[in-house]
Amino acid sequence: MKTKLNLLVLLFVSVLSFQVYAQEDDYNIKDHYIKQEVDIEMRDGIKLHTTIYSPKDTSKEYPIIMQRTPYSSRPYGENQFRSKIGPNEFLMKEGNIIVYQDVRGRWMSEGTYDNMRAYIPNKKGKEIDEASDTYDTIEWLVNNVENNNGRVGTWGISYPGFYATYSLLSEHPALKAASPQACIGDFFFDDFHHNGAYLLSYWRATALFGYQQEGPTNKNWFQFPKLDSKDQYQFFLENTPISQLDEYYKEDNIFWQQLKDHPNYDEFWQKRGIIQHLGEVKIKPAVMVVGGLFDAEDLYGPFETYKNIEANNKNYNTLVFGPWSHGDWARNKKRQAIGNVYFGDDISLNYQKNVETRFFNHFLKGNGKHKESALAEATMYDTGSREWKTYENWPPKEITNKKYYLGENQKLNTLPKPNQKVEFVSDPKKPVPYSEDIKMVFTPRKYMTDDQRFSARRPDVLVFETEVLEEDMTLAGEIMAKLKVATTGTAADWVVKVIDVYPNEAEDTEETQEYLKMSNYHMMVRSEVLRGRFRDSFENPKPFTANEKTAVNIKLQDIHHTFKKGHKLQIQIQSTWFPLIDLNPQTYVPNIFKAKKEDFKKQTHTVYGDSSVEFQWLKK
Repeated sequence: MKTKLNLLVLLFVSVLSFQVYAQEDDYNIKDHYIKQEVDIEMRDGIKLHTTIYSPKDTSKEYPIIMQRTPYSSRPYGENQFRSKIGPNEFLMKEGNIIVYQDVRGRWMSEGTYDNMRAYIPNKKGKEIDEASDTYDTIEWLVNNVENNNGRVGTWGISYPGFYATYSLLSEHPALKAASPQACIGDFFFDDFHHNGAYLLSYWRATALFGYQQEGPTNKNWFQFPKLDSKDQYQFFLENTPISQLDEYYKEDNIFWQQLKDHPNYDEFWQKRGIIQHLGEVKIKPAVMVVGGLFDAEDLYGPFETYKNIEANNKNYNTLVFGPWSHGDWARNKKRQAIGNVYFGDDISLNYQKNVETRFFNHFLKGNGKHKESALAEATMYDTGSREWKTYENWPPKEITNKKYYLGENQKLNTLPKPNQKVEFVSDPKKPVPYSEDIKMVFTPRKYMTDDQRFSARRPDVLVFETEVLEEDMTLAGEIMAKLKVATTGTAADWVVKVIDVYPNEAEDTEETQEYLKMSNYHMMVRSEVLRGRFRDSFENPKPFTANEKTAVNIKLQDIHHTFKKGHKLQIQIQSTWFPLIDLNPQTYVPNIFKAKKEDFKKQTHTVYGDSSVEFQWLKK
C-alpha cells in the first residue's frame, strides 16, 4: 500500500508541476543542457534548493526562466534530468536557462513552509516573504550563472502560478516578464473555498499542504488518506457532519486545523491573499496571465490578478483564456475537450508556439517594446462558437448589460414580477449531486462542462430558460446573479448555474459518454456558490431571518461564450451541490466545521420573480 500511495503522490506532484507537454521527436535534455544544483542563501541565512539547466551551446547569452514551486524541483542529483523543461518544448529547444526552485520549507529547501505566505510590505532587515526570496534568488542567478543576458522571466501553473504573481512584488530590476497561469489569488475564493463555501471535493488535497517536513528531504513526508469507498457522494454523506473527517487528519495536519479554525474571511485568510497587494508596488515587468475557462480550481485567481494589475499599474499586461481545464495549455492533446464537450484540435500546441513562446521571447530576448509584442490585450477563446478572438480591452468595451428575471413556468423574463415566487425543498439527507459520475476523484474537473439534465429533472433544482434563440448571442465578461430569496431556516447556500441547452439535432462526438447523447445536452458554461451567511460580508457572517425576503448577490467569474441560434440559455438555482461543497446545516451555527447532526434540517427555500441574472452582452 505504501508503494501505491507514493505513486499517487508522485503522480499528483507531476500533474501539478505540469511538465507534461509532448515531444515530437527524441529530443534528449542531456544532449543539449548541463544541470547544476545549488543552495542559494537568503537574507536570513536560510538556503533554498535550486536546479539550473543551462544550454551547452555557450556561444551566446540566454535569459533565465524560473519556476518556484512547493511541488518539488525533482529529480534530484546532477546526473538526473527531467524529460522536459521550461514552459513548453519550443522554449526548451531554442535554448534558455531554465531554473526550478523548491520554496522555503519544501522538499530540499531549508526553513519553515507557510501555506500562502503573507506578503510583508516595507520589509526591514532580515524580514522575509516570497517576494524577498524571489529577489534574493534572482540576484544570485544573474550574478553567478554563466552566459545569462541579465533578463529573468517567471512562470508557473496553479500554486507555482501564485509564486509567479508574487515575483512581481520582488521589484528586482532584472525581472522583465512574468506569466502567472491558473494562479491562486486567495484560498478563500480559489481551490478550497468558493465565496465562503468549503470545497469538500478538495479535502484529500489537504494532505499535501498540511504537514510540515523535518528538514530538507527528497522523500515524501505526507500521505493521502486511505478511503474504503469508490463512491465519493456516499462516502462524504456518511461522514457528515464534517467533524467526522477528523478521523483522517489529526492535529499534526496544520492546514486542516486552520480550515476549521477560520471558517470566515478573517485576518488569517486576508493576509494570505495576493490580489490586494498588486496595487501596492509599481509593477514594471510585462505580465501574461493565463487561465482555462473551465478551470474548476482557479478561475478567481487569474481573472482577479489581471484585473487588479490592470487597474493599478501601467505595465504591459495581457490576458489569455482558452477552452481548458486546470493546466491543459501545458499539455499537448490533439483533441481538446472538457468532459463530453469537444472544442478543436491542437489548441494547446498553437498557444504554446504562437502566444507563450512569443511573449517570453519578445520581453527576454527581443526589444521588449510593448507595442511590438504582437499580442492582443486579451486573447480569448469563444467556447460556444469554437474560435479564438482578440480584444483591445477585457471585458470588451462594446459590451452592454443584458438582464433576465427568474419567472414562473421555468421562464426567463425581461421584466421583474416581485409578487411571483417559486419554492423548493432542500433536504441535507438527499443533496443534489454535482456530477452523475460514480467515482472517487482527487480534485474534480470534468463537471465544469457536464450535462445538467440530471439536476434539471430534480424537484429541488429550479430551472429558468429562454425560448429557442433566433440568433447568436455572445456573452463576454462576468455574470452577476441578484437573487431575492427566503428560507424557512436560518442558513442556506445558493448555487447558480448558467447552461447552454443544445438543439435536438446536436451530434455526438468521440468524447460523448456512452450513456449520453449530445441531443438536448445541457452544457454547464459557468457556475458558482455563495454561502448565504456571507451575503453582506465575508468577514462578519449572519443568519437569515426565517421567511424574510432577502437579497443575495453572487458574482460568477467571466465567460466568453456564444449561445448559438437554435440553442437555449438556461439558469438553474439550487441549494446543495454535493460533495463539491460541504453540506450547510440550514440551521445557523457559528462554525459549520463544528456542526452537529441535529443541526441539519430540511428547509423550504423561495426564489422571487424580481430575482435577476445580469450578463455582459457583446453585440455584433
